[in-house]
Amino acid sequence: MAEYYPKYKTTLSEGAIEVRDYAEVAVAEVAVAGDRKTAGNAGFKLLAGYIFGGNAGRRRMAMTSPVVMTSNEDAPVIKTTPASPSNLASSWLVRFFMPAGQLLHTLPAPDDSRVNLRNAPASRIATLRFSGLASEVAIRRKTEELQSFLKAHRMRSAGHSYLARYNPPWTLWFMRRNEVMIPLDGTG
Repeated sequence: MAEYYPKYKTTLSEGAIEVRDYAEVAVAEVAVAGDRKTAGNAGFKLLAGYIFGGNAGRRRMAMTSPVVMTSNEDAPVIKTTPASPSNLASSWLVRFFMPAGQLLHTLPAPDDSRVNLRNAPASRIATLRFSGLASEVAIRRKTEELQSFLKAHRMRSAGHSYLARYNPPWTLWFMRRNEVMIPLDGTG
């Protein structure tokens, strides 16, 4: 079972919505192209390869949860299938959080140059938890709901929304935990 990480402090809670403060954390991430499902699968495989020993030290690391994904139009991308209008239109960033206690300078270098290690800075993030399948329709609706909450509370977003998935793919659909996350402007 995956460890939930990174840790956070909840500063506001209303039903399924929370505003959280996260500390700086080391992450492994990869940019991939394609539709959300194809890119998510490709990115997950690359990152899993890294944490399961595909690194300079052949060191295995704990799987953490959630796996986070966001649109990433400005990043260089890995084509997951031959060029086509459908997979060139979208670029995604897939991210694993490194286990507690792992710092950027203590992590082994990835064997695959497509895997990027970096520190994600401390941040304030609004989240909306939901269960079930994270379909495009569900993600869009939950993102709109969270954006409405932010507007009503006069909070400003500071970037693209994220999708966070907490469960392995074999988890029954009605037991899955997902979150839409929106980084907040600290001055909001």
